[in-house]
Amino acid sequence: MARPKKRFQQLIEEIDRTPWGPAEQALVSEAVALAVEIGDERLEYEARMRQTASANMGGATDVMLNSFAWCLAHHEADPQRFPADLDNGGADLMWQFKWMAASLRSSPAFSQDQIAAVLDDMEKHYRAGGLGLSGVLTARFEDAWDAGRIDEAETLRVQLEATPRDDHSHCDACGRSQIAGFFADTDRDAEAIVLVEEMIEGGFSCGEEPEHALSRVLLPYLRAGRFDEAKTAHLRSYRLAKDNPDNLRIVANNIVFAALTGNEARALALVEKHIAWLAHDGLNVDAHFAALAALAVALDRVTAAGYGDTPVRGADSPALVPFFGEHEGRWSAAELAASAWTAADRIATAFDERDGTDGHARSLGRMRALSDEQYDVPIRSDAFVAPAPSTAPVDADGWFERAMQLAQFGAEHETLDALPRALEVEDPYKRAQLLSMRLGILIAFERADEALELLPQRIAALRAAGRDEQAALEEHLGLATFGIDTPEATADLEDAIADAASLPAWSRGDLALSRAALHLQAGEADAALDLAELAARSFAEADDTRLANTTTLVAISAVLRKGDMEAATALLDRFLSQEDLSTGHRAQALQTRARVRGGGNSYAEGAADADEVCRLLAELGATRALGDAHLLAGALWEDADEPEKAVSRYRLAAHIASEGDGDSTGVDFRLARVMLRAGDAEEAAELFGDVLQREEEADVAAGSRAMTASMLARSLSAAGEFGQAVGAHSYASELFGQAEEHADQAMSMTEQAKILARFDEHDDAIELLESAAETVRRAPEAVGALSEVLHSLGQAYGGRGDERAFALFDEVAALAQQHEAEWLLADVTDSRGRALAELGRIDEAVAAALTAADGFAALGDLGSAGGSELFAARVLAGNDRAADAVPLYRSTIDHAADHPPLLQVAALELGNVLESLGRHGEAAEVRALVQS
Repeated sequence: MARPKKRFQQLIEEIDRTPWGPAEQALVSEAVALAVEIGDERLEYEARMRQTASANMGGATDVMLNSFAWCLAHHEADPQRFPADLDNGGADLMWQFKWMAASLRSSPAFSQDQIAAVLDDMEKHYRAGGLGLSGVLTARFEDAWDAGRIDEAETLRVQLEATPRDDHSHCDACGRSQIAGFFADTDRDAEAIVLVEEMIEGGFSCGEEPEHALSRVLLPYLRAGRFDEAKTAHLRSYRLAKDNPDNLRIVANNIVFAALTGNEARALALVEKHIAWLAHDGLNVDAHFAALAALAVALDRVTAAGYGDTPVRGADSPALVPFFGEHEGRWSAAELAASAWTAADRIATAFDERDGTDGHARSLGRMRALSDEQYDVPIRSDAFVAPAPSTAPVDADGWFERAMQLAQFGAEHETLDALPRALEVEDPYKRAQLLSMRLGILIAFERADEALELLPQRIAALRAAGRDEQAALEEHLGLATFGIDTPEATADLEDAIADAASLPAWSRGDLALSRAALHLQAGEADAALDLAELAARSFAEADDTRLANTTTLVAISAVLRKGDMEAATALLDRFLSQEDLSTGHRAQALQTRARVRGGGNSYAEGAADADEVCRLLAELGATRALGDAHLLAGALWEDADEPEKAVSRYRLAAHIASEGDGDSTGVDFRLARVMLRAGDAEEAAELFGDVLQREEEADVAAGSRAMTASMLARSLSAAGEFGQAVGAHSYASELFGQAEEHADQAMSMTEQAKILARFDEHDDAIELLESAAETVRRAPEAVGALSEVLHSLGQAYGGRGDERAFALFDEVAALAQQHEAEWLLADVTDSRGRALAELGRIDEAVAAALTAADGFAALGDLGSAGGSELFAARVLAGNDRAADAVPLYRSTIDHAADHPPLLQVAALELGNVLESLGRHGEAAEVRALVQS
């Protein structure tokens, strides 16, 4: 048995260092099973004590109750062998007692007598163990509050407040959160907010805190008109809660917030994302009640916003039938809202019958009363997308026109979708044209066998249309005129072109165009251009405007392939000025010009073209192509430094991708990135978190996940979530290391170190920077990362008066000179001055700072120049050289004309210096600058 026991001990150690979650739960289950297999009840006790805590955190109420009962029975039978406290840093048996009463209360299947018995048993054990009664009072308070006995709950709250805290009291985070929830529930919003804000400012946290507390004050914040705080609390609460099904109540509070703040699309998205959680814990019926009421409120708002017919994804899961009942087809928002209210009312009745109160009925009444509340707190991570303004054709001829337009744009998938209805046309030549499209698309999709089977239909349609010569030509050439790229087909095509003089003009054009397309695919732009010109003349002779315009687009592609952007732009402009362009051709030309303009840095003009492409494709119903067009428009608006416009385009692209089989994860990454750029850091962090989770589930390459984690860290920092940002940077660093992307790994470590230094964790910051410096030297070609990391480490050393800073500054300066990075040279010179000042080398420090100022000024960066001069002036003033500091302060003021904060600081400090020198008049004049 030695080896199994050793494995058991390894499991226990691993459990104790693994965060709550699926991995930890699996380890606990393995430990319990192994202890049972070994047959050692003492080991089983150790495992089951941990299982109780694990199940509590994971929302496995049935497992928790059974595990606790087993442990309590063994403890009562032999307290020495099975002590209440295993001293493992986790919850002891008496602490777990608090969870039991709450768990029984959460299901109406347990009677009030059973709950009271558990509470009495808990108090008996506490008194017998000589423990304080704070934990017991907490449990009795929770029982009274949940049952709707509000007066009793208030009495217990006051009594609890007067009872000394002990080792079994709720922690600061949980205690404040609980009372804040009670205050919010009893219309004491201001008191609830104070408790939660004290909790946040104190940095108190626990298993489900601060996310639960933040969710409890969302409505109080709204009612107090503190919308910014409400939005921040919502985004942080949801981001922290969204991955654990045991947080159903927290998510429910956040769903209600989204519904009441004009974010109905977000509310629906959260409903769809979390509706499956209803089936997670069958015994936590009170959480089901809260969630169902929240769903009902949200879906009512969705319906009121005009989207009641929207299907609610996930609601038709068989696991949810016990909540909503059987339903034919997909649930609409309006239907599901009504069913959710019914289910919530059914649960409320069961609880109130059990408790002998109307507590749950009153709670449901408060939820219904929210229909009168509305607040404007925009959150842009989700939005309803209006249906594309496309009118479906009503007959085969209409579908023929639709298919032609789609093909002329190049929307191959949508063309294939339209063809079956279009092929019902009676005109044989129209059928022949449609079959030509299908053949070309099948070849493009590498489905040549299907194309070969279809070819006889095309030939028959040509003959029926009286195009016998073209039919004979295609019968002879096979698939050569439809884009198949084989040596035999190419040879046959060239022979046919050589002998084409006797053919009709249209056939000559078709041969030339087919060969031009193959030349273009092979990168033979000149040959493609020559044949395109031949094809254009032939189609003009045949009076076929459509194919003449198609040929012009091929010619433009050939000119672009040659790299002649100026000629291509002229051709595109002339082409788009034509009045005979079809919608498909116009959209294709505009998309090409949008890309050309983007490549030429004319981003706004290119984005305008892309927006027009989106409009035209929406008319054609080209869904997949429309998603790509919105993505292009978003990218161009992003490059044009118009992040607000980019957000809306990316959101539409993301919606289309999520509805089909597009890359929604990639689009969401772009959307999150531009939201961060637009200043929506909290929303960006949430979306980056979702993207990272999807990438983890799809086992995306480490380097890609690392980039997402790095962007998540940046968003968290911008949102003020520095603790989480440190963790995200650490994870990004780990992933970059796995991908052997050493420069990026070092940069992630550097960003992490900067946050640590900000909170005075300087030893840890320097240790990280030293590791980053070792890492980045493995990528010497990454000059930007190398200089950034070495510079940061030098600054950290310099701040401590460590002489090692100067060798690093020398190295960065050499890199700057080598690569003509003048701004970096000035910046590192400024850092050198600050390090010299730390060592008391005053003259050298001032000289370095002034050299840096000259460098910044020469580059036109007067703000940085003034900053360096201000530092030099402070060094002199702080070392009894006030008179020498005066001209430097004056120079700082000159450079700070367009930088009000710098001007204000410099003027105030100069005034103080002049005052100390007895130059009172000058001091008054300088201080007047601040007031003007």
